[in-house]
Amino acid sequence: MRFNPNFLDEIRARLPVSQVVGRKVALKKAGREYRGLSPFKTEKSPSFFVNDQKGFYHCFASGEHGDIFTFLMKTEGLEFPEAVERLAQEAGVPMPKQPERNVAEEDQRDRLYRLLEASAAFFEESLRSGLGAEARRYIEKRGLQHETIQAFRLGFAPSSRTALTAHLKGKGFSLADMASAGMLIAGNDIPEPYDRFRNRVMFPILDLKGRVIAFGGRALEKDVPAKYLNSPETPLFHKGHTLFNAARARSAAHDKNRVIVVEGYMDVVALAEGGFAESVAPLGTALTEDQVKLLWRFAPEPTLCFDGDSAGRKAADRAVEVALPWLKPGHSLGFAFLPDGLDPDDLIRQQGAAAMSDALSKARPLVDVLWERELRAAPSDTPEQRAALEARLFALVGTIQDATVRSHYQRELRDRLYQLGRNRFPRPMAGLPTGRQGGGIAQASYARPVAAPDWKARDRARLNGPERRFTKKNNAPELVNASPELAGHMQSVLPREALIMKTLLNHPWLIDEHSEAIAVIEFSSQPLTALRDEILAVHARQNSLDRASLGTQLSKSGVAKVVDLVARTITHISDRFAEPDASATDVEAAWNHILALHQRQDALGRALKAAEEAWYRDCTEEAETHLLDIKRQIAREASMDQMDTEIDQPADDTPIVKRAG
Repeated sequence: MRFNPNFLDEIRARLPVSQVVGRKVALKKAGREYRGLSPFKTEKSPSFFVNDQKGFYHCFASGEHGDIFTFLMKTEGLEFPEAVERLAQEAGVPMPKQPERNVAEEDQRDRLYRLLEASAAFFEESLRSGLGAEARRYIEKRGLQHETIQAFRLGFAPSSRTALTAHLKGKGFSLADMASAGMLIAGNDIPEPYDRFRNRVMFPILDLKGRVIAFGGRALEKDVPAKYLNSPETPLFHKGHTLFNAARARSAAHDKNRVIVVEGYMDVVALAEGGFAESVAPLGTALTEDQVKLLWRFAPEPTLCFDGDSAGRKAADRAVEVALPWLKPGHSLGFAFLPDGLDPDDLIRQQGAAAMSDALSKARPLVDVLWERELRAAPSDTPEQRAALEARLFALVGTIQDATVRSHYQRELRDRLYQLGRNRFPRPMAGLPTGRQGGGIAQASYARPVAAPDWKARDRARLNGPERRFTKKNNAPELVNASPELAGHMQSVLPREALIMKTLLNHPWLIDEHSEAIAVIEFSSQPLTALRDEILAVHARQNSLDRASLGTQLSKSGVAKVVDLVARTITHISDRFAEPDASATDVEAAWNHILALHQRQDALGRALKAAEEAWYRDCTEEAETHLLDIKRQIAREASMDQMDTEIDQPADDTPIVKRAG
């Protein structure tokens, strides 16, 4: 509906911004303006200002800016016509008349509103009367307080087939209006119309303006066809567009930036009593797209609560399909799964509100639920099965109408598929050796190799001939008579990294010049990282360090065994710079060289990971070319290092001297 600018200006003139804002924000006068804490963002120092003369508010913390209509829309989730109507009523400005007004239709809607309000009052009175004793006992068993019963206007529909009909007739309502409002069951095949709700605890259903538009009834008898019964579709009530408790929850949802969606009326009532006033429920049906859009008016990421059993998972899966097409930037759904066999009402009564808060804090994003749903749907052990998984996922994601969100989902799922393939290791065929113990090549996922490819080793393995020029040696540093504990450390230490640490241990004066570079070295071995950190800590406490004093300090710490491991690493003759008697000139030159090699190796490893992810994500020719180029660089360097080591290797009867560089 369009409003005349003069009409809106009249409302603005009668209602100062400070009056409207002051109901939610504690304002203090600051010169010509008012100042307070932001209602849009948590803060300790006030950054929210109101200027009545200019007719606007401004929040420096969040950037929010607007007038009295905008404030109600932002803080209470109202649509613009709703905000105008409410403020017009407060200002005493009559609403403009609707053009082409259908008097008969509006009169009928007005009668139905009055009829349903009279029905709600009748049910409330019946609950308080002698007829409502059984209903009161049921409510007391659920542990509801008197204030909660009044706030939700709970009532009781007597067991009589005509009690409500007689009451409404006395108020002047016709049988036709009772049937139109859904309170009466009537028809050509029904000789005598009768009350729809009988012997039930009644829950009034309100629209966003707080008007009664329908009812839900919980049966007190055990043997009834429907435990819960809702009003039928009427001129006022469309169950797929409405949420139970929406009117009361809206303000709380905006205050907390959260709305909780549960299954039943009693769940909502119990949550509200437990401090979760922002709770709502669909009306006996699966969540609809209109209800999802309504929830997004309350909070950008509503949390849907489901039982942790299979039925709860299926309900969550249905909600995913409903919401997917309508996702938009910043708007999604969260999914909280409760312990098996417990609904929110049970959880709060048995374990308290803290247990519910804990369950909500573990809510899963929609993309996780979508991913897990499709993983459960079929096996994903082989490349073909993962291809089918990808097809299912991308068909679902293709329904997302917003191009930006769709693109991000596609990228996220590609990454997950990539990681899924990477973490799968194919089972070896019977009779074939596996791993390095069997002389074969280490197993890798189809998505990417475990380590940098060693092309020469693969060629030699395929040739499998008796004449081989070189013999591949284990690259780990070799220790003489190493203890089992030390040998466990040894397996995770690379030779070049051990050489770096050995050089530092024997020449601690390097720390004075290279402390920053040392601090950022990336070690693949956690023990070496811990040793490096301890060396730097010792240096910080005692700037002037020599080999002996450093060794003494480290022997008192928890890294003494790692020091022993590094010190006993047997190096090649060309790595003599790491030994204690090497000259400072040789040490400095070799240190810079070995550190540069390590940094290059580390950079190539990171570049390989990034290139593989880019290729999997984009699947472009440029990405593939870049990936292959990096792999060639890694293979070239690995081959050169191995060639140097193998060519310089002594005969088998000569004591083994392992080159660490």
